[in-house]
Amino acid sequence: MEIKLNGRIFHCPLDLASAFIGGKWKTVVLWYLCEGKKRFGELKKQIPNITEKMLSLQLKQLEKDGFVFRKIYAEVPPRVEYSLTEEGKTLIPILEAMCLWGKTKAKTKGVIQEVIRKPKKKKVSR
Repeated sequence: MEIKLNGRIFHCPLDLASAFIGGKWKTVVLWYLCEGKKRFGELKKQIPNITEKMLSLQLKQLEKDGFVFRKIYAEVPPRVEYSLTEEGKTLIPILEAMCLWGKTKAKTKGVIQEVIRKPKKKKVSR
């Protein structure tokens, strides 16, 4: 099998899917957007190990690929929300299956711990 899309050649459907949602962060970002609209800061808090630059890059790529919608509100300061597009929502069953597989793997081969993140203390200006 050979699939031609956007000037690239893929050798199987999984190769194609991996090109769009593969990598370390895309599936994680998509997973949290399954819960509903999120602002950049909310996503950053939910994914503490991702840098702001990487989160921004991943959101831009997911938006370009048609999985994420970015809405800018005309406010001061501007408010931006991210959500799944209709095409992005088609990934939910795939993400749920991956999550279930990951939980099963964690239960059989690892240790699952709940993590409670404490809010960062605000600096007091004098």
